[in-house]
Amino acid sequence: MNKVILMGRLTRNPEVRYSQGTKSMAIARYIIAVNRFRKNNGQEEADFIPCVAFDKSAEFAEKYFSQGSKITIVGRIQTGSYTNKEGVKVYTTEVIVEEQEFAESKNARNTEGSSRPVPGQADANGFMNIPEDLDEELPFN
Repeated sequence: MNKVILMGRLTRNPEVRYSQGTKSMAIARYIIAVNRFRKNNGQEEADFIPCVAFDKSAEFAEKYFSQGSKITIVGRIQTGSYTNKEGVKVYTTEVIVEEQEFAESKNARNTEGSSRPVPGQADANGFMNIPEDLDEELPFN
């Protein structure tokens, strides 16, 4: 089975090209930075994963994704190789995108630098901020 699920941030805007031929198809290429937690020193590091989306998924990426967007993708790993101009064989590894979606709201991205929590919006741990001056009682104690 070859299935990959990744969540990370786009390192730059997707690069979209269209194939030649009778039926032109969009091909989007982008790189996502995926955090990797290192147990040794508690530091986070990132892996930079190249991704390729085709057709409607590529058009969606071109229209809605931008640098810094946090996204989740489902796909498969594909390897390949080619010989460059110097005659050296180059090996490639990329994720072929089958599904993609936003992993955070637009508001969350815009308020990320803000230290003040936004009511009704989840924090980094997934908890929602409930204002202290809430007039009605909560349905649980």
